[in-house]
Order: sequence, then C-alpha cells, then structure tokens
Amino acid sequence: MTTVTESPVIAGVYIVEPKIFGDARGQFIETYRREWIPQASREMIQANRADRQAGCIVGLHYHLHQADYWYVPYGRARVVLHDLREGSPTDGATYCTELGATADGGHDHRGIYIPPGVAHGFASLTDMTITYLVDGYHNPGDELGVLWNDPAIAADWGVTDPILSGRDETNPTRADLDPAVRPRYGLRF
Repeated sequence: MTTVTESPVIAGVYIVEPKIFGDARGQFIETYRREWIPQASREMIQANRADRQAGCIVGLHYHLHQADYWYVPYGRARVVLHDLREGSPTDGATYCTELGATADGGHDHRGIYIPPGVAHGFASLTDMTITYLVDGYHNPGDELGVLWNDPAIAADWGVTDPILSGRDETNPTRADLDPAVRPRYGLRF
C-alpha cells in the first residue's frame, strides 16, 4: 500500500512511499497519483526532467504560485527544503532527505510534494535523473531563489566543491529577500 506522510519538519510537505509491484520480469511503480495528496490545491499540468552529474547543487529555488512533485528514477539526490512562508507554523525550518538509489543497490522510490513558498534544491550525490511535476506552466516571473549556502538556512548538502549555476551562486540570502516576493503561508499570489 502506498503511504503518504506529512514532513515532521515543514508543514505542507508530503513524502510518498509508493507500493512496488514486481515479479521475475521486473517491477512496476506508480510514482504519482493526484489522490495521494488531497491537500494540493491544483492539478499537476507539466512534467520536467533534469539529468545532473555527481557533485551538482541546484537551488535553492522557490515559487509563489507553483507546487512541485519530485521523483528520482536514477541515481541519488540529497533534497534540501526550507520554509520561507511568513506565518507558517514551520517558518524558518530546514528539512533534508535523500531520494533514489540506496547504499545496498536498491531504490527507495519515494516522491516528495513541495508546496509554494517552500525553497527547494537538491545535490546530486551520484550521476542522477530527477523528474518533477508542477501545477503551473513555466513562468520566469515565478522563478525565485535564496542563496544555497545561507548560514541562516544551514543546509547540509552532502557534497564538497559543488558545481553551481551562476544564478544559484548569486541568489540573495533569506535576510535580504525582497518583502514583495516573500511567500505567505496559505496564500498564492
């Protein structure tokens, strides 16, 4: 049976552990169902895929309008989430978890739902692929970020000498976020 649990650290983040069906031919896994996360207010409407080499950090990014659902079908990722939502019961909390391949050669097949206003990023602990569903079409005006190594966030990325994009190297710290783009709990702009 698929289990869905709310993060013990950040309100509105859900971890999905899907049921795995397998036999001698291989396995089948439903990686996402809308009904698993009834708290999500909108339907996922776009799917994306990113491939990263080991040692990359992507993020921290956030959106005012968009939720994400992440799944790592290949490799291993350290996921870092930070609650930026003003008024949230978990405002300022940072949560780290790993998705994908396991040390014993298996795969955990977990997915993670990330609501608007929660900053999100990942480090590629191995070469990896991440797929993510979103509930809004790409909107450059809703692509916001906070500095990946902000001491106020205190993220443990699990990599040394990370490979970063120019954008991720120059995002503002949490303290320097423009109040006009600071997310508010329970509100989509």
